[in-house]
Amino acid sequence: MDLTANQQQALGVVREVLDQAGLAFEQPEGNAFVVALPGEHKLSTPCAFVVGQHTVSVNAFVARKPDENHEEVYRRILQQNPRLSGIAFALDRLGDIYLVGRVRTDVVTSDLIDGLLGSVASAADSIFDRILATGFESSIRKEWQWRQAQGQPTDSLEAFRTLLNLDVEIEIEN
Repeated sequence: MDLTANQQQALGVVREVLDQAGLAFEQPEGNAFVVALPGEHKLSTPCAFVVGQHTVSVNAFVARKPDENHEEVYRRILQQNPRLSGIAFALDRLGDIYLVGRVRTDVVTSDLIDGLLGSVASAADSIFDRILATGFESSIRKEWQWRQAQGQPTDSLEAFRTLLNLDVEIEIEN
């Protein structure tokens, strides 16, 4: 694959930013980087940068298609788009949720790539619990009830205790 000077420069910038951030990454193709962005609520957000002839695209998987309340989940993520910088929430043909962005290859700088990484990590992490609580509420409630009944730990579900009023439900059942 013959790369233009702009592509070579952009590839170098992306690699440098990922290295400086201490993020482990793979380069499955000469013009692509795949990295897992750490988070607090969404522990890991898979993110790909692809350096094309004219644009550098960023695509990050946020969540699979919700099991329920699709319209509410999609409304919430779309309402976030005006607040985001350089990226936007989008859906694939299956209804899975992504963050996507695109910038011209000839304007790529370290600050721009660093900003995109930060925007993706922040956006995915800040809304993740709400996506799960709204789009997978029934599954979370069933799992909570099962764990409670079995005396199993509920640590991984604690983020949903307040969002779904799980304490109220448990008090009623006991």
